[in-house]
Amino acid sequence: MKNQKPIYLDGNATTPMDPRVLEAMLPYFTHRFGNPSSITHAYGWEAEAAVKQGRQILADAIHGSPEEIVFTSGATEANNLAIKGVAEAYYQKGRHIITVQTEHRAVLDPCKYLQTLGFDVTFLPVQSDGLLDLKELEQAMRADTILVSVMAANNEIGVLQPLEKIGEICRQREVLFHTDAAQAIAKIPLDVETMKVDLMSLTAHKIYGPKGIGALYVRRRNPRVQLAAQIQGGGQERGKRAGTLYTPQIVGFAKAVALGLGELESETKRLLELRSQLLADITQIPGIHLNGHPKKRLPGNLNVSIEEVDGSALLLGLQSVVALSSGSACSSASTEPSHVLLGLGRPAPLAYASLRFGIGRFNTVEEIHKVAQFARATIQALRQSYAG
Repeated sequence: MKNQKPIYLDGNATTPMDPRVLEAMLPYFTHRFGNPSSITHAYGWEAEAAVKQGRQILADAIHGSPEEIVFTSGATEANNLAIKGVAEAYYQKGRHIITVQTEHRAVLDPCKYLQTLGFDVTFLPVQSDGLLDLKELEQAMRADTILVSVMAANNEIGVLQPLEKIGEICRQREVLFHTDAAQAIAKIPLDVETMKVDLMSLTAHKIYGPKGIGALYVRRRNPRVQLAAQIQGGGQERGKRAGTLYTPQIVGFAKAVALGLGELESETKRLLELRSQLLADITQIPGIHLNGHPKKRLPGNLNVSIEEVDGSALLLGLQSVVALSSGSACSSASTEPSHVLLGLGRPAPLAYASLRFGIGRFNTVEEIHKVAQFARATIQALRQSYAG
């Protein structure tokens, strides 16, 4: 008998592709294979039309314009393009950048790289609920500040930052505002106008789309954002990102966004119910701590720390029934405790002993009950083994 795979609850790391997304992509791998830059024949026109439609869908999703969408290989590249691209374009105006200690490594590491080039970066702390203190942001602003980068939704604890208020603070001081919205696109409403966002990083694989495709929104007016390209070559994407556009992935990305927005209200309600049930089930035993704001978070995210257990032993004990992680998938092999949970003020033992549940489109009530029941039993067994 074939071994059954564990229940997948790691939706903040990646998601399975929705069959409807795959169906939309398949023709562009085979008979619609043209290069969208080849505009002298029908094959190229067909691909160009698909890319144009995809660009429009993404722009509409965040209330931007198609010309403001730059396709990338994912959110990591989009973050690098935004942060390094702005730094290179505006270094004569200033060399001070502000970000947050709990950002994804795809933001923190480019910022640390810029420090080696002479830029000054302020890494703001967060409050115990994961939210940024806006007064601290205002106090960190300087005459030479050129960029503020704050993620829309945290990849570990799901906390939603107040983008509209942050955007207002930045706009009043004529400082560019970048947000990593990899976890937020098609999961919560996004509006670059009301949020006064100047650059926004996006990706497909967190929303049941393909891996290897992302985008960067770059504002074209009020203000017009200057950006230094980080990849030179064929001049694609209006010179901001060279390389042949990957038509199948773009089609898949757009389809995933369209599906997510079309089902946003009903799916949000369903995920909130599943998350509430999981939290209620798992906290039937003592010593379970919710990480992050209880309400201002992604509907499918639940992150908890558990007292009196070893984190590695806990994950090992759970892996036969449920696939999840203790933090960011990008650093899941690290032996260090989560920098996000340490940023919340969690002591190292609790930061080690944490579980991130990413509930998704294909999870069921029955799965949630099964996982909670097994998690409780595993935690209790570990505690008893330590006591014994």
